[in-house]
Amino acid sequence: MLRDDKQYPYIRITLNERFPRIEVVRTVKKDGARYFGPYANAGAMREAIDVINKIFPIRSCKKDLSEVPIDERPCLNYHIKRCLAPCQGFVKDEEYNEMINNIIMFLEGKRETLVKQLKDRMQEAAEKLDFERAAVLRNQISALEKVLEKQKVVSTDMIDQDIIAMARGSGIVCIQVFFIREGKLISREPFILNNTDDIERQEILTSFVKQFYNNAHFIPKEIIIDEDIDDRDTIEEWLSRKKGQKVYVLIPKRGEKKKLAQMVAENARAYLEQVESREERERIRNLQALEELKKFLNLKELPQRIEAFDISNTQGTESVASMVVFEDAQPKKEDYRKFKIRTVEGPNDFESMKEVISRRFKRALSGDRKFQKLPDLLLIDGGKGQLKYAREALKELGLSHILTIALAEEYEHIFVEGRDDPIVLPENSEALFLVQRVRDEAHRFALSFHRSLRSKRNLRSVLDDIPGIGKARRLALLKTLGGLEGIKRATLEELAAVPGMNRKAAQAVHEYFRK
Repeated sequence: MLRDDKQYPYIRITLNERFPRIEVVRTVKKDGARYFGPYANAGAMREAIDVINKIFPIRSCKKDLSEVPIDERPCLNYHIKRCLAPCQGFVKDEEYNEMINNIIMFLEGKRETLVKQLKDRMQEAAEKLDFERAAVLRNQISALEKVLEKQKVVSTDMIDQDIIAMARGSGIVCIQVFFIREGKLISREPFILNNTDDIERQEILTSFVKQFYNNAHFIPKEIIIDEDIDDRDTIEEWLSRKKGQKVYVLIPKRGEKKKLAQMVAENARAYLEQVESREERERIRNLQALEELKKFLNLKELPQRIEAFDISNTQGTESVASMVVFEDAQPKKEDYRKFKIRTVEGPNDFESMKEVISRRFKRALSGDRKFQKLPDLLLIDGGKGQLKYAREALKELGLSHILTIALAEEYEHIFVEGRDDPIVLPENSEALFLVQRVRDEAHRFALSFHRSLRSKRNLRSVLDDIPGIGKARRLALLKTLGGLEGIKRATLEELAAVPGMNRKAAQAVHEYFRK
């Protein structure tokens, strides 16, 4: 599948609201917004957004600007000339939307055309003696031309093309896509696909093309592929329907297009070699970390599976626990688990740790498949107190043979039951880096769960203050409008259209947030 543990990001332009803005999302919805992507290289995507923000001063806030001016002062971005303060009505809708159209052209790769249009507008503004407007356009043109200078002309056809090629390694494949717009290479995206050993090259490429263009929101006139794919005529017909005009899927045998395809294939091979070299170095480092941990903890076998637990709460409220799993020194996120603390009241991390360890291993003993695999090493975030209570839970369940250690954060000392002095790992050892990484991941996972519960509680308390909004309406508002920000931005008509709401309740919500 063309994804790893999460969706690839997209750039979203919120054309469905007045004074649109740019945001990064990982899911595409049919909501009237404009999407660009998917981007395998998030760094390149962020760089594109940075360029846009420097050239075009559009807003970055999420405020509801359906009615302007709003009763707030303009923010810092206005004063440093990174926003035109539409919130205050300082820019007309037409001028702002012109900037948005320019951004869309930029992201589509029509940068030469954009520069030409801006030059025409600058000339027109100068002729009308609107020198301030002409100066703004001049600065935008100058910034765009600097971007264009970095882009290499790779095709004399001056049309929009995507060029796709594949390189195969041991168990993984790299598919490289070059994006040519108006004859210039504007960006490239490498996609790594795993578990491909038993699949033919043609099948992999065919599957990639179908998935990539099913999600893509711009289809070029030509798609050049280094080698043949299945169902080429059908795919070409499908893409033509999707684009609304003829799209050509080409497998060149000679000439300039063949050379371009070979260049992309070479890039795919070079990128794949980097990935494989990096993965090999990481594999060796992880093995070294496990070997060191075995030695320092006096283990008989390598600790292949490490489970770590951490507690998070705010003065005892919304107390939660996390369980993270590392196998072969790598996170195994499908085995992560989170728990709400049920039996402990107040800020008692010791009893909370005992409860969560007991619950986790009771599930294992009961035959629960999600918890069936036992760890080679149990890591507790904390000191001797947390370790003592975790060991009590294991002994009560007859699992005292599971090696348990606690990592105290202040000095990064490891405590083991029955030993007064802590184990101090060498400061630069791979073993220390590994246990720190596992502990930090458990802490991060617990904290994110705690924060999500806390924000839900705060959200409930906000909506509970509104007359006529009970549990059913609160849930309907959250589900339909996607959270507090969505409820805040919603118009009176949108609120009234939520299932279970009426005009009076919608009016109460609308007025509450306007106040």
